[in-house]
Amino acid sequence: MELRKEYVGELAALMRENDKIIVLDADLAGAGGTKPLYAEFPDRCIEVGIAEANMACIAAGLAASGYIPFIHTFVPFVARRALDQIAVSVCYSEQNVRMIAFDPGVHTGSNGGTHMSFEDIATIRAFCNIAVLDIVDGVQLRKALPYIVQHKGPMYIRVVRKQTDVLFGEDYKFEFGKADKLRDGKDITIVASGTMLFDAVRAADKLIQEGKTVDLLGIHTVKPLDEQAILQSARKTKRVLTVENHSIHGGLYGAVTELLSANEPTLCDAVAVRDKLTQVGSVNDLKRDYGLTEQDVYDRAMRLIERK
Repeated sequence: MELRKEYVGELAALMRENDKIIVLDADLAGAGGTKPLYAEFPDRCIEVGIAEANMACIAAGLAASGYIPFIHTFVPFVARRALDQIAVSVCYSEQNVRMIAFDPGVHTGSNGGTHMSFEDIATIRAFCNIAVLDIVDGVQLRKALPYIVQHKGPMYIRVVRKQTDVLFGEDYKFEFGKADKLRDGKDITIVASGTMLFDAVRAADKLIQEGKTVDLLGIHTVKPLDEQAILQSARKTKRVLTVENHSIHGGLYGAVTELLSANEPTLCDAVAVRDKLTQVGSVNDLKRDYGLTEQDVYDRAMRLIERK
């Protein structure tokens, strides 16, 4: 099932239990999959039109009135177009707004370079009073949603609308601010977020088959970061590779190296976008062009392991 369908199904169940949840869209209810909610909850779904900045302000006002608003749009339309409103009306005002940001980075695909954003985590995580999540699959999002509803403060959540691959089973437990430990080893730490976790798992397993051992951490909460898990792993392996569908500047790599430089200076590298303009293409072609493939994870991990 597509992630957007899993998301809407779980959100509908939560809306039946909690009449404070409000849904807002900016002319993308069809693309985002939220249309069924408008039929079931016509008094709690708001179509604002192509006016994302207004949508953020409306959501802030609803939150100030005791509601729990969820706003939905593509990544650049929230993390670029509505940035001032998020900074002032949402974060500065400490409002409980949930921002669901669709199709980060390469997952924009054929929608093109103007719709592609590799800088959103860097921008959003710099704000005070906001949590930043990068979701890997529908199971993780479903398990996270009950917490997302009751969390105090703004939240920015990256999701891929049409994602169908599944990493976690139904026994998965989401714990806000805590890394998921997926492999245990001592040769290298791999810290991966969002859908790049699929590539990181496959690369880690290939390394393990070749006799290396890997400490693999899945990071769904980029802010606040699970500092204890990362420091503990880095102290053991002495080498850390971050893996993300984002620019190397200010995202997961930035967060991890900021932590390590202050507490545990460590050899580091990143599978991330390195100052390349956005473009049109299939997801697989874009991952190849931006160095975000399973092979890139494997190659950079091996080079880091071999460094003296």
